[in-house]
Amino acid sequence: MSAIETTGVPAPARWMRSYANSRWAALPVLMAGTFMIVMDFFIVNVAFPSIQADLHASGSAIEWVVAGYGLTYASFLITAGRIGDHIGRRRLLGIGLLLFVLSSVACGVAPGPASLVAARLVQGLAAAMISPSVLSILGVIYTGQDRVRAISVYGMTLGLAAAGGQLIGGILIHWDVGGLGWRLIFLINVPVGIAALSLIRRLVPESRAEHARRLDPAGMTLVTLALAALVLPLVEGPQVGWPAWTWLCLGLAVPLVAVFLLHQSWLGRRGGDPLIELDLFRRRSLAVGLATQLGLWCSMASFFLVLALYLQLGRGLDALQAGSVFTILAAAFVATSLRAPALTLRYGRWLIATGALTLAAGFGALLAAVSEIGAAGSLWTLVPGLLLVGAGQGLTITPLTATVLSHAEPERAGTVSGVLSTMQQMGNALGVAITGVIFFSALRNGFAHAFATSLVELSCLLLGVAALTWLLPGNRAAPK
Repeated sequence: MSAIETTGVPAPARWMRSYANSRWAALPVLMAGTFMIVMDFFIVNVAFPSIQADLHASGSAIEWVVAGYGLTYASFLITAGRIGDHIGRRRLLGIGLLLFVLSSVACGVAPGPASLVAARLVQGLAAAMISPSVLSILGVIYTGQDRVRAISVYGMTLGLAAAGGQLIGGILIHWDVGGLGWRLIFLINVPVGIAALSLIRRLVPESRAEHARRLDPAGMTLVTLALAALVLPLVEGPQVGWPAWTWLCLGLAVPLVAVFLLHQSWLGRRGGDPLIELDLFRRRSLAVGLATQLGLWCSMASFFLVLALYLQLGRGLDALQAGSVFTILAAAFVATSLRAPALTLRYGRWLIATGALTLAAGFGALLAAVSEIGAAGSLWTLVPGLLLVGAGQGLTITPLTATVLSHAEPERAGTVSGVLSTMQQMGNALGVAITGVIFFSALRNGFAHAFATSLVELSCLLLGVAALTWLLPGNRAAPK
């Protein structure tokens, strides 16, 4: 007897209805948002030459295409996480997706560099709404081993978006559909975002903090100013020769952070609702996990940027060819990420340490290869190093995220995910700034030398990350 005869509903329709009622149905929608916002940080790497030529943009304006996105992204993350706890995480996710689609359109039709940078600032703001909302929802609707599996998909999405962004950008620029060229790297977000928006109310459950807390406007203002004072000069200073205002901003960052922390402590003692509950940082798992997250992501964006510069400007590859090199890294990332959930449950912090050491070994292998081939020779010699880097990223991103979130109660998910995402974006911005200073300072001796010098710094950074993992509690992840 057929399914139609027994139930009156076709089997495919019943399967779709069952899937829509499953909590796993939310995962594709959440990952679509995550993929877009991470990819948009990295996809512009291969588009710089096209954007600069088409818009007649200065080098500083091109840098702001990345810096502006990262600045508003990092500055608003903690605030966005708290707002999501207050008004509803699904609601904030929907607002963020809509704003991201609209700002992507603005990027895609930008007539000049100023309008493109302005649209990127809004894109970063939208991304800051999406990121903590996704992490909060994952932390609330999934528990135990399901949470580890969901976070592993999240981690794989982060890595694929970061590594695959360059390839996707290269393909889109190469296709040049409708003569749009680089504009497609932004317009591609529109159909994806619209699809996610059309499904969000049906597939993603709403959640809020059990006891909605008041917002902290003073804390929001202070943390935003502190992050802006730190990020702005670090991403702009190398381009403008470190004038006095950049050092003034850096100097202001320290007292602003101090005032923010004092305000949070004072507000907590008065029984108020501080933006960040400082007692969270008394937990070793959270404090060390956040520091490890910062160090890890300092290596991500900075490595992809200097590798793209070496391949395109140092080796003369076009956007598609340079993007294709990243598929080697992405393949290794996928292979290790597939095993990450089970390995995280079994080995916990030891897996994170292994991943960090693998990353350091990959940077070392690339250093040896670049030192040998310089600005000529076969790029195939880079393959072993790229495989190790991809494998190391797959063994660290997911386990680290799962370890940190496993120690956050559901009612604090928004705060913790906001801080976690802020460390990620701060790492991206700081890494690009610091490694960028090293790269461009060494550029007088050629792109191969500059890339090799950057790899030395990145190798040392990952050894430090591996050392930090020893301070994480326990041998295993502790999912709730």
